[in-house]
Amino acid sequence: MLRDWLRRLTWVDLFLVALRIAVLLLVSTGAWGSLREARYSAEHWTYFVGFGLTMGAIYALLALGFTMVYGILRLVNFAHGEVFMVGAFAAYFTAVPLSSSGVAAGMPLLATAVMLACAMAVAAGVAVAVERIAYRPFRRAGGYAPLITAIGASFFLQYSARGMFGPRSRAFPEIAMLNGQVTIGAMTLPRVQVAVVLAAVLVMAGLWLIVVRTRMGKAMRAVSEDQHAAILMGIDPDRVVVFTFALGGAIAGAAGLFYALTFKQVVFYMGFFLGVKGFAAAVLGGIGNIPGAMLGGFLLGIAESTGPALFLEGFGIDSPYQLRDVIAYAMLVMVLVFRPQGLLGERLAVKRA
Repeated sequence: MLRDWLRRLTWVDLFLVALRIAVLLLVSTGAWGSLREARYSAEHWTYFVGFGLTMGAIYALLALGFTMVYGILRLVNFAHGEVFMVGAFAAYFTAVPLSSSGVAAGMPLLATAVMLACAMAVAAGVAVAVERIAYRPFRRAGGYAPLITAIGASFFLQYSARGMFGPRSRAFPEIAMLNGQVTIGAMTLPRVQVAVVLAAVLVMAGLWLIVVRTRMGKAMRAVSEDQHAAILMGIDPDRVVVFTFALGGAIAGAAGLFYALTFKQVVFYMGFFLGVKGFAAAVLGGIGNIPGAMLGGFLLGIAESTGPALFLEGFGIDSPYQLRDVIAYAMLVMVLVFRPQGLLGERLAVKRA
């Protein structure tokens, strides 16, 4: 057995083993140096994890839109980040009159629900329009036409928003209900972060119920498995695609509101960077796999938040928090090198087989 394994061993295998060992040593050395110096208290680490969960929830919601569209069409919807941005602006333009009229202060739950509904509705409408105008004519086109169209749709939405709303960032109105701190056991976290994580989990649970329990959800899974067989069973793939874009857009709109509530600002280019992170989370978890998108989003958020303090400061780096994106993308590259199908991709492949 060992002799056969050694005979099949290649230089690529040896390189990957050496790379695994090097990564493990680097991570262990950095973590040991950071923890030995004990620069951060338990309160700091609680904040890092709480903020990581908040960003992870937003990344997970964005990743769900990427993974659903890819699962149906095998298309990377690069305009999805801009749909998220449109949802954030819809929430902003809803929040301003609610805040100025006193509704947000007097009835914060109702005001937040209205913001969420408007953000989801507008984002879903834009997503459906993008599918109908930009993607459907090129759905069966070969080559790079769908990819180029997706990138063009992204820039069109981004600079349309700049032309309509201006280049400056806009301050999102305060929701008094979300100010302050919340104590959960021995942890004290900002109330807005707890609310965003809980709301995002509820949205994910709702999506899971739609995909698993409803007829349209079963149709989505059927088209994802085998579109031709689904047509023979009487399923209209165009209708499924429209529903998928609408559902993914609505979830992106919810993520836009949650981001605006957390960071208190919206700007026209916000969708590009968050879209890239959402796509990275989808690939990390296994693109096309809904549980994988959720897992990838939370892992990416926690790695970004805790990584600089846990790994980089142990090497004496002056500005470790400027490199948090490096940690996120390095983690993505490592997953692609050692597990190209993503963290949960193999489970999906085995299930399909």
